[in-house]
Amino acid sequence: MNSAKTLSTKLLQSAIETQASDIHFYPFTDRTDIYFRVHGKRIFKQSVLASHYQLLLTYFKFTSGMDIGEIRKPQNGTINFETALSYYSLRLSTLPVNHMESLAIRLLPQEENLTLDQLFLFPNQLKRLKKWILHRAGIILFTGPTGSGKTTTLYSLLQTILKEDSYQTITLEDPVEKDITNILQVQVNEKAGITYQAGLKAALRHDPDIIMVGEIRDRNTAKFAFEASLTGHLVLSTLHAKNAVGTIHRLLELGLTLPDLQHSLISVAALELLPLELNKKRTRRAAVLELLDGTLLENVLKGGDIRAMDDFQSFHHLRKKAYAYGFVSEKIFNRDQA
Repeated sequence: MNSAKTLSTKLLQSAIETQASDIHFYPFTDRTDIYFRVHGKRIFKQSVLASHYQLLLTYFKFTSGMDIGEIRKPQNGTINFETALSYYSLRLSTLPVNHMESLAIRLLPQEENLTLDQLFLFPNQLKRLKKWILHRAGIILFTGPTGSGKTTTLYSLLQTILKEDSYQTITLEDPVEKDITNILQVQVNEKAGITYQAGLKAALRHDPDIIMVGEIRDRNTAKFAFEASLTGHLVLSTLHAKNAVGTIHRLLELGLTLPDLQHSLISVAALELLPLELNKKRTRRAAVLELLDGTLLENVLKGGDIRAMDDFQSFHHLRKKAYAYGFVSEKIFNRDQA
């Protein structure tokens, strides 16, 4: 275990130094390839012997609370990791592949407090988003694929709200990705019976002003989150969807009705992270957002064609704008257009 601990420490420190957000382990019979995701780009790091990977895998599973004897089912776990300068929460996930297990690690910095201004590429989108959080009841959704910045945006939004006023705020998360003061954070634990639904019911008894549901994953959670927003609570949550209009379709697939959305849904922000470049080098990532609110949202819910609405800016339009301003490369501008 000592050698595995030494190897894991070196690997994690290297990932942090290169500002990686994720580490991916791809196992083969004789070796395992290791990749870092840096500013959204997947980069090969190194290969290790299959025997060394097994030591690493066992160490990571053991320290994160997984069952080291279980190799047939996916598992999740968390580890805290501290360096001389920073503190991280690591979210680990295993996946059975060809009688082996792959491993993915997400690195979540606990001391990095990005402001909303730093998160978004275009300030006018931030101004629009800040108006949303003035609502005291209803639901605001942040959508996009895994790793698009949904949870980071939610944390920053909550911190912005709490700086301006004192609200009883409760979050339900699986897992809790970052400790925030002045917020009651509930760790969802399916095995212990603390589901999103059970957590929401308990949270409502604590007289919250704001409820954050880490992710709407199923019909029951979607229904309960929307019901909570009808009883005088501001609900913030995330949902996996490709774009803003796709979010509406996804909610309908989860069993919500158009009247549900018309009565409760304040707005939708679909996020896409763009890698910014300076002198052809990626420096960091910033978010652009497809935004649905007000009359735009009303028209979409009535079946209107979003492409005919002058006020709507699609991801393609936003990438074009970013390219024109010199923020991103031509390759990023042409993303998904082939």
